[in-house]
Amino acid sequence: MGRKFEVRKAAMAKTNLQKAKLYSRYGKEIYMAAKNGGDNPDTNQTLKKLIDKAKSEQVPADVIKRNIDKASQSAGEDYLAVRYEGYGPGGSSLLVDAMTDNVNRTVSEVRNCFTKTHSKLGVSGSVEHSYEHLSHVALTGMSAEDALEALLEADVEVFDIEDSEEAVVITGKGYDLDAILDVLKALEGIAITHQDQGWFAMETMQLDAAQKDVFEKLLSMLDDVDDVSHVYHNVEMDHE
Repeated sequence: MGRKFEVRKAAMAKTNLQKAKLYSRYGKEIYMAAKNGGDNPDTNQTLKKLIDKAKSEQVPADVIKRNIDKASQSAGEDYLAVRYEGYGPGGSSLLVDAMTDNVNRTVSEVRNCFTKTHSKLGVSGSVEHSYEHLSHVALTGMSAEDALEALLEADVEVFDIEDSEEAVVITGKGYDLDAILDVLKALEGIAITHQDQGWFAMETMQLDAAQKDVFEKLLSMLDDVDDVSHVYHNVEMDHE
């Protein structure tokens, strides 16, 4: 089997870890949504939308059911959403979001990632001010003009709408993603090809090869922290 098998095995292990992390993140979010708003998706819209999103990312049904059941039985921990802000190599910046049942453990693990890559955690607000919370939706089957008209008629504000050969791309407020999707899904003949929401840097930057190696190590270490759910940064990466 040799070297090729070892490389393939390592790649499979990484993929499995990524899946486990995705399942864990959705599990925590679904558990908290069900615990705070009730375990019935028909009356808890937050839970319903989380379930739909989890299914779209191939989260297994048993993971979803297990966390809803746990919430209905009040059998689990309470998770707290926390954010860490910091600086990486070359003056890069990062926002690190986590869901944790032990803040002391999580901050220690996140700080360790920064320390071992000669990076630094900042105080609250030191980085976030240079990011915007946005939604992005890409669709086909309709012109940008018609999509914009439908959104405006529904009183949903958008910041930008671009029409390319591949798709119409809509940019709106981060917390308006569900409202944008509700309007678009009611229209006939369209297909939504991409949707996301998150924090996007107002200005991006480039790193030299050595700095990028360290930065990618920092991202990899943060990805290995179980409690970390999202990492946003301002570095232009070749694969992004």
